[in-house]
Amino acid sequence: MNLPALVHSRDGALFVEDCALADIAAQFGTPSYVYSRARIEHNWREIQDALPHARLCYAVKANCNLAVLKVLAQQGAYFDIVSLGELERVLVAGGRAEQIVFSGVGKRADEITRALELGIACFNVESEAELVVLNRLAAENDRRAKVSLRVNPDVDAGTHPYISTGLKDNKFGIGVEQARTAYRDAQAMSHLDVCGIDCHIGSQLTQIEPYLAALDCLLALVDELRQDGIDISHIDLGGGFGIQYQDEQQFAMREWADAIMPRLEGRGMALWLEPGRRVVGDAGLLLTQVHYLKQNGDKHFAVIDAAMNDLIRPALYSAWQQIVEVAPSSTAVLRDYDVVGPVCESADFLGKSRSLRVEQGDYLAVLGSGAYAFGMASNYNTRARACELMVDGAQTHVVRRREALESLWALESVLP
Repeated sequence: MNLPALVHSRDGALFVEDCALADIAAQFGTPSYVYSRARIEHNWREIQDALPHARLCYAVKANCNLAVLKVLAQQGAYFDIVSLGELERVLVAGGRAEQIVFSGVGKRADEITRALELGIACFNVESEAELVVLNRLAAENDRRAKVSLRVNPDVDAGTHPYISTGLKDNKFGIGVEQARTAYRDAQAMSHLDVCGIDCHIGSQLTQIEPYLAALDCLLALVDELRQDGIDISHIDLGGGFGIQYQDEQQFAMREWADAIMPRLEGRGMALWLEPGRRVVGDAGLLLTQVHYLKQNGDKHFAVIDAAMNDLIRPALYSAWQQIVEVAPSSTAVLRDYDVVGPVCESADFLGKSRSLRVEQGDYLAVLGSGAYAFGMASNYNTRARACELMVDGAQTHVVRRREALESLWALESVLP
């Protein structure tokens, strides 16, 4: 069994840091999301060491748990947010307003107003209509807004269509053909300070070439803007840095830096980035228990207590994540199982045709569940969301309690 850095085996049992997963399951129950503080810090430092002069803005959408945000705030992270809720989470976790970058294609007026009041670092603006609204709200609140325009470079990042963000038929950003005009308009607006240019071409990228193509497109536009008297002080290349779930070739951040940085030499622009999955993706797992083993003809199923409402990536993206036994049974027969949950949907699977040696009651770990797992979880089928746990050395901390069933209808009412 090829195990990633998050988990390691001791006498056949799996550990995260110094905590046995079987003990965690027995103490806290399943399903549970389990994160490693040490792994999060390691991943952050790896990016920092490769790009010591870049401004790293953690993409909060990847994992917004307060404990995760606190760990990163202590590392000096800036934060990339896409909603008012994420903004307030960062503040509660100890981040500062001047460390926040506000991205997103559909910012509401109340969200913009709150960000203006706080004095965030920058708005990543995604349309000319948003520029007009932002300028008006800044004027009404006697503020000046620092803005960067998100330019859509029409680069195919070679990722899943649902997580591609840099093509002209995606909803994100301003088309590169319209960007020069949009910058001129922004420069003329009374309460905007144009300071940056940014792009984001997709998520789970495993090749460096699409970044280079996007950068070349943005730099050509920067040269045109300077002819118009518009000086750009920073360039934001987004995130999307892929991790290894199966057989992907994960590039090293130093390799990425060596390819990118020479193109920026002598231009006098700071580099901003928005890593998310690369920081937390492999720093978490979903711990679950096998409730039933069943057979339909030649097909074998391991029915677990986690489901698509806990981890929707396999159903939504056909994503593959490694599933391993927490303590392989010495008596069970090795078989290929579809690992499925109790939700009433045929798409409710976490893995198909997985070779496992399990018995009823055994625990499994779904690796690579630190990003876009709990953050995309739901209460479908009136299922309470799982607890979140943070391992720190030999200690396991509850960083989000398991939802009580009563909380699921606490905001509802019945007709008289």
